[in-house]
Amino acid sequence: MYRVLLADDEGIVRDSLKLIIEKNFPGQCEIETARTGRDVIELSEEFRPDIVFMDIQMPGINGIDAIREIKKVNQTAEFIVLSAYDKFDYAKEAVNLGVLEYMTKPFDKASICKVLKRAIGVIDSRRKKRSDDLIIREKMETVTPIIENGFIYATMFNAYAQEDVENYKNLLGLQTDYGCMLAFVMGDDQKGRQMTNAVGASVRMQKNYQKFRELLKEQWNCVVGAVISNKVPVFLPCAKQKVTYDERIEMIDACRALARRLKKETEISFRIGISSIRKLMDSMESYEEALKALENSSGSVAHVDDLPIQCRYDEEYRIDLENELFDTLKNGTVEECERAAARFFDWMTEVYDDNSDSVRLKTLEFVLFAEHEAYLNGGMTYHFGDREDYLREIVNAESNRSLRNWFVEKFKVCAANISTKKDEHENHLVRQAQEYIQENYQKDLSLDALSKELDISPYYFSKLFKEETGSNFVEYLTNLRMSRAKELLKDESRSMKEICMEVGYSDPNYFSRIFKKNVGLTPTEYREREKG
Repeated sequence: MYRVLLADDEGIVRDSLKLIIEKNFPGQCEIETARTGRDVIELSEEFRPDIVFMDIQMPGINGIDAIREIKKVNQTAEFIVLSAYDKFDYAKEAVNLGVLEYMTKPFDKASICKVLKRAIGVIDSRRKKRSDDLIIREKMETVTPIIENGFIYATMFNAYAQEDVENYKNLLGLQTDYGCMLAFVMGDDQKGRQMTNAVGASVRMQKNYQKFRELLKEQWNCVVGAVISNKVPVFLPCAKQKVTYDERIEMIDACRALARRLKKETEISFRIGISSIRKLMDSMESYEEALKALENSSGSVAHVDDLPIQCRYDEEYRIDLENELFDTLKNGTVEECERAAARFFDWMTEVYDDNSDSVRLKTLEFVLFAEHEAYLNGGMTYHFGDREDYLREIVNAESNRSLRNWFVEKFKVCAANISTKKDEHENHLVRQAQEYIQENYQKDLSLDALSKELDISPYYFSKLFKEETGSNFVEYLTNLRMSRAKELLKDESRSMKEICMEVGYSDPNYFSRIFKKNVGLTPTEYREREKG
């Protein structure tokens, strides 16, 4: 149904237009009429027309001015201007106002039907776009929480590659790599530093989760995770790497107000922990920091910067260089780690050169920590006495230059171990598997048995073996058996049954079928061909 408003001071014109529309568009249009400019403006506010036929010359307010007023409250109406005058000024003004058509009187049925069909087409197109937009919005309302939870999971648990995290950022429109984590802890009430009836509150939260999200989204452009036990992790993007004192107080006040509103809207009590600003991929540390803030405070809201639970650094200490050093180490980017180690050491000796013992201690501390990371992430075997010379080497270093070389080299080796040990470990497993197959191909060998021998899952081993050798386990074993069978068939003193058993098959007929499938000849045909 289309709402059509006919505005003309001549009754015969209004009646003619109404008759044409009702006859040619039966049941499609709801029609109202107006005689003056004031009438059409007032009626438009109540009737909200889709299409307006507007006469230029009407008593009181003229048609052009009436269009201007109507557009203030109804931007979507389509206007068709009717005029007894073919004046350029009127037409130009109508075009500037975005009218659909400028028609001169007298008009005929065909021209009215044509312009009305055109107006209906514009309205239908707009309505369809609106409907499509609402469908997309409805779908996004369903999908967005899933995407946001995936983002939280990916960043907190480092569960995805950096490329996947970037995809999440693009989908969510995040433009920064920094932010803080908020830990929302729920319960019936706060008792000391704990929340009572955490299980019951988390169950009720499932019904109130959408309301919870809406209230948070009203407050911030944040990313909301799923309910984990009686907690919800929330990531708040930050453009800056550090907030001012006033910004921190503003954040705390906002959280306190939000906790009160959540209590009112959901009948669930919340405590909110706030972390410091960190890199995106340090979200787990941020979340733990937010929880730690709550553990060390009895308030409903706790900011970690208010509590003596963080490591603080003097103004001269370059924590950015330290972070860069260990980020490149953990990533196993050898050259970048080598350069970062050199930069960090050069900064140490530049700032703290008058306190060489502190430089030596920091050198030893960081090398030991780097090797700890390499042991955990590089597939290395720890031997208690491997570092017995380190203390002596540090103490006896003749110059900062020699100490620098030792420091940089250790970090380079650790990064290389993290980068390559995984590959070496996988290659070693495949070599072990090949050796085991070579020694045991005569037996009833299976993928499960070999996986158990190597102490890895069959699924992982199968994938690893195929990637390394280009063949799956069965193909590799069969090719090895067929190769050995070909050698044995050259010895005419051996019977087919003996050869069959020696290459791992108990059934001669099955062996013959497998041989022909792989070689193209039966064992007998192959032996005859080799004789000739």
